[in-house]
Amino acid sequence: MGSKRRLGVAAISAAGLLLATGCSAETTEQWKRLGLPEGASDRTEYVHSLWIGAWIAALIIGFAVWGLMLYVVVRYRRRSEDAPRQVRYNLPLEALYTLAPFAIIGALFFYTIENGNKVTAMSDNPAHTVKVVGFQWQWIFNYDEQVEGESEKGVWETGSFAKPAELWLPVNESVRFDLSSPDVIHSFWVPSFYFKRDIIPGRASSFELTPTKTGTFAGKCAELCGLYHTRMTFNVRVVTRAEYDAHLKELAAKGQTGAATGGQDADTIPAGEHDKEHGGEK
Repeated sequence: MGSKRRLGVAAISAAGLLLATGCSAETTEQWKRLGLPEGASDRTEYVHSLWIGAWIAALIIGFAVWGLMLYVVVRYRRRSEDAPRQVRYNLPLEALYTLAPFAIIGALFFYTIENGNKVTAMSDNPAHTVKVVGFQWQWIFNYDEQVEGESEKGVWETGSFAKPAELWLPVNESVRFDLSSPDVIHSFWVPSFYFKRDIIPGRASSFELTPTKTGTFAGKCAELCGLYHTRMTFNVRVVTRAEYDAHLKELAAKGQTGAATGGQDADTIPAGEHDKEHGGEK
């Protein structure tokens, strides 16, 4: 019997070792972040701190509750057929039941407000402003910039079902996002930026952040907004300032100057796009 136990322990240890060594460095880092994607903005620190702190608090509370349950099961298990002594109340225990939840909620509320204020903080003079329009079912990005050689301020770009929109941003420079929608509620979300903000028709909404890493990051609408909600995806390309300026010049050269508002046909699908999606004629 002893040899079987030793063999079982050895097998479990070997399986655990194989599982640990089989994880890639990327997977290991994601486990450390408890499922969060790799951060790419200056809001990463605050959201990451709140996320990890909430998990730690939940685990402490969970282990405490499980420990109390196990203690009660063992300590007060039935030893005879006699009914246990009956009591009307236990004042210390009832005080604990009352005060402990308030303490937990108070601590979580304090850290949520503290980190939330840092996440939503805005400056008076951001380096760039992008006016984001979410409409059924696509995105428009209006860059409020004066492109060299253009008399009209601003350039814009959008996407289609076949080619999702791209948002270009310069690395390590603050960007203010002004959000609007002409039809229904949408939600602007870039997971790697650790920020999401709903876009409600008729209500001005803004936020600010600074991209801190170059690369391409996925974005999407996080609010069920209609039939083709799943196609409201976009990519964010964080590049150097020189590449950013060059891209704006390309948009101006295409004639995409000024500002686009979108949504003139917010509840319809252009015939050409519909045909592409369904692979045939209407």
